[in-house]
Amino acid sequence: MKVALIVNPYAGGGNGEKLLPLIEKKLSLNRIDYHPYLSLYHGHILKITSELKIKDYDAIISIGGDGTNFYVLNGLLANFKPKELPPLGIIPIGSGNSFAKDLNIHHYEDGIRSIVENNPRWIDVCSFTQAKKKFYFVNLAGLGFVTDVAKTAQKFKCFNDFSYIIGVFYRTAKLYFHYMELEIDGKMISGENCFVEFCNSRYTGGNMMMAPDAKIDDGYMDIIVAGKLSRTSLLATLPKIFKGTHIEHPLVKCFKAKKATIKTWPEKTLLPDGEVFGITPTTINMHHKMIRYL
Repeated sequence: MKVALIVNPYAGGGNGEKLLPLIEKKLSLNRIDYHPYLSLYHGHILKITSELKIKDYDAIISIGGDGTNFYVLNGLLANFKPKELPPLGIIPIGSGNSFAKDLNIHHYEDGIRSIVENNPRWIDVCSFTQAKKKFYFVNLAGLGFVTDVAKTAQKFKCFNDFSYIIGVFYRTAKLYFHYMELEIDGKMISGENCFVEFCNSRYTGGNMMMAPDAKIDDGYMDIIVAGKLSRTSLLATLPKIFKGTHIEHPLVKCFKAKKATIKTWPEKTLLPDGEVFGITPTTINMHHKMIRYL
């Protein structure tokens, strides 16, 4: 078996660079042939994947976090048809690693195990539009408060998980709402909104269970809509995300859908798979069992 390793050396505070020799050693011990490709700058993964000779590999492995996997996925789908692609895999060494959890991959050794076992499964993929272009995500895409928190947390990445706590309190102090129109499979809802998450998988920010009922192969996205929560209510509700009980709040609504279109006033930044990328308006579509993952 031969695999391409798409490596983000900066993931997880430099874990990519530190762990790569160990990962390569463990792959060799399991008789896995590999070729590493190191991402040297932001967006480099898109160039690497566009030039990849995919027929030379039995799998393409992302070594990094959710953002690394996002760019690997989008780089491949921008240049190849889904059925042409070999299975994808994840060795999680990032700060979040949310999507990998739904593949039962919690540690980099689990990622190596998944390669050795070589038992791929078909996974749903969501697409979202930006003007006339289409991009893809497998974890979730959010907007509103959740994106504002992530943007603040990025400035404090050196504090690891604590950066999210900093982001939450900072953005709660500056809390404001936007107006949205959200069309879900032809049905319209509107009003003032705190945040929306379009979820293919369950987790966000590592261990926060944003969509406890989401499945990565059921053909539906789970949409979590949080209304006009007060600061006190928001702070009381956010810790419940770790167990998924936040959806019990009367101002938090859950929907299952194959297609959704959202407009907001003002425009809101999107957060697909942990990457600050894109703005509203956008249309999100579900693509049932589009890609294979190990």
